[in-house]
Amino acid sequence: MREAYDVIVVGAGPAGLGAAIEAKKHGASVLLLDENSRPGGQLFKQIHKFFGSEAHYAGTRGYLIGQNLLAEAESLGVEFRLGVRVWGVYPDGGVTATNGETSERYFGKKIVLATGATENALSFPGCTLPGVMTAGAVQTMINVQHVLPGRRFVVVGSGNVGLIVTYQLLQAGAEVVCILEAAQKINGYGVHASKVKRAGVPVLTGHTIVSACGKDGVESIVVSKVDACFCPVAGSEETIECDTVALAVGLSPRVELAGVSGCRMAYSPALGGILPLHGADMETTSKNILVAGDLTGIEEASTALDEGRMAGCRAAYALGYLSEQEYEENKRVLLERLNALRCGPFGEKRRTAKEALWNAME
Repeated sequence: MREAYDVIVVGAGPAGLGAAIEAKKHGASVLLLDENSRPGGQLFKQIHKFFGSEAHYAGTRGYLIGQNLLAEAESLGVEFRLGVRVWGVYPDGGVTATNGETSERYFGKKIVLATGATENALSFPGCTLPGVMTAGAVQTMINVQHVLPGRRFVVVGSGNVGLIVTYQLLQAGAEVVCILEAAQKINGYGVHASKVKRAGVPVLTGHTIVSACGKDGVESIVVSKVDACFCPVAGSEETIECDTVALAVGLSPRVELAGVSGCRMAYSPALGGILPLHGADMETTSKNILVAGDLTGIEEASTALDEGRMAGCRAAYALGYLSEQEYEENKRVLLERLNALRCGPFGEKRRTAKEALWNAME
């Protein structure tokens, strides 16, 4: 016999928690599913303070934001199923999840997919050597498991993730030899770049990793300059001794469940690639399926949280828990907050890309 809920949320990161909180706050019964042993997603890796507005927990460390959201969800009565991986979403609202041994089926009138993103990788000779890992794996080890996976690091990528991980490695006692960036300028926010520069870590723009060398693990890497097409420049190679390479080369929306749910897909380079087509209210082309967070385009945790809140409000409204006037007021406030987050050169590009998706849904 299937357990029935008004709303099932898949993914308990900031977007999923935001959706669950809003839907439950307005009266819907909510089940939150996540493959990890505790909810919070990437927030529990974030030991730095967030910035922005009070609504986005400015001045609060990421892991504390996760704890606050979790406490709010639990106090409202959101049900959790942790350590389960969702592998099926069906037209009748059925959601099937497994703990690795058995599978359970649940039923939801509305389903919110907040499955997040996967880290991109680079392919180069030696990329499978022990010591080559993604920046997210490094963050998990140093901030959650309190294990330093190496001593002498090179970080590839100068986006926000690369800059933040670099600073956190320094805090954990590691040496960061340099950051490699293929572009001609640093891609992350100035506030993060300034901290790294003050700590004395050089950022080699216009450079990439060519290969990693070592017998049982990374012992050194070869780097080179790149041309205008990002191809290595012959004769510019240089060897750097290190034991760990952290790859911070972007994220891609995790679209598998959205795909099997029948959601129509779109392609947006500014938002990370292939993602489900959706409107400003986070509804998709698949009946009763809503999406939120990095699944809908790679942005910040604060954006993911508000998109989750939007999806939760929309689900509650569609189920009759909110009047049209109440929903429109909630939507207005959340869109204002999202627009405020999408400012500056990075945010403006994402806002334009989002509006293109919304227009395609009309």
